[in-house]
Amino acid sequence: MMAGKEVVAAGFIVFRSLSSEIQYLLLQTSYGQHHWTPPKGHVDPGESEFETALRETAEEAGLNKSHLEIVDNFKKTLHYPVNGRPKRVVYWLAKMKDPEMPVTLSDEHIDFKWLKLEEANKLISQYKDMQTVFNETDEFLKTKGNNL
Repeated sequence: MMAGKEVVAAGFIVFRSLSSEIQYLLLQTSYGQHHWTPPKGHVDPGESEFETALRETAEEAGLNKSHLEIVDNFKKTLHYPVNGRPKRVVYWLAKMKDPEMPVTLSDEHIDFKWLKLEEANKLISQYKDMQTVFNETDEFLKTKGNNL
């Protein structure tokens, strides 16, 4: 049984389309085991989850709302324990308006990569639920095709 208040975080699965190839943005943390993750962070008091996703993506990757095209009707939520507390992470999907726009990392991260689905899944292989989100995202984008 998990004790404690639920921790809530939010972020974006950011992708770009380069010569008809979809690539996903992953950031490598500068803390812990230096795992790879989409930009995300904890919801601040008085902030909506969507506002958090925008703020954290701007802080962690230097990408603000003007750089991103938010994809309607796509939202994924993960639930998992962290340090004995339940955690809920909400992700929206965002396309880079300019696929060549540089990513600017905060001190919370030491590296970033744009990766195809298979490569992204290798980097996040210890997080099966995150892999599922990436797989579902890729399927969603393939069914949308050029309608994004």
